[in-house]
Amino acid sequence: MPGPPPEHPRLRLLRGSPGKRPVRSPPEPKQADSCPESPARLSDYAKEEWEAVAPELFRLGLLTMLDVSTLAAYCSAMARWRTAEQAIERLDSLTITTKSGQRPHPLVRIASQAANDALKFGAQFGLTPTGRLRLAGMTPPAPPSKFDGLLGQ
Repeated sequence: MPGPPPEHPRLRLLRGSPGKRPVRSPPEPKQADSCPESPARLSDYAKEEWEAVAPELFRLGLLTMLDVSTLAAYCSAMARWRTAEQAIERLDSLTITTKSGQRPHPLVRIASQAANDALKFGAQFGLTPTGRLRLAGMTPPAPPSKFDGLLGQ
């Protein structure tokens, strides 16, 4: 009969080692000397997005060579969303007529899926408000109180 499941590494860090041996944490990827270049396979729109976000992510220590593919996926999703939205703007209607009646234009679904993909990948880098909170390990700040600033700084 199998034993208990292995303990999660973070729990082990909190509890310590029962044998009093030092607990090893997973190795962190080494930060490169400069911001990684965008992959050549990216479209022009995707490269524009890379240039907009990669330098800041690198500055914050959130972009290493191991993260290039994930950021490229985010940039590609943003490029797909941008392309679909531009095509949607040129449409006369957001619906098409088929044998079975009216249905949404396929570009609407493409734009929606690309936006969802971009949000999913972007959250990994803290490019959404909730993604930033998760990366920082924080809880949302409390709303301001009516008593804030009463006693001065």
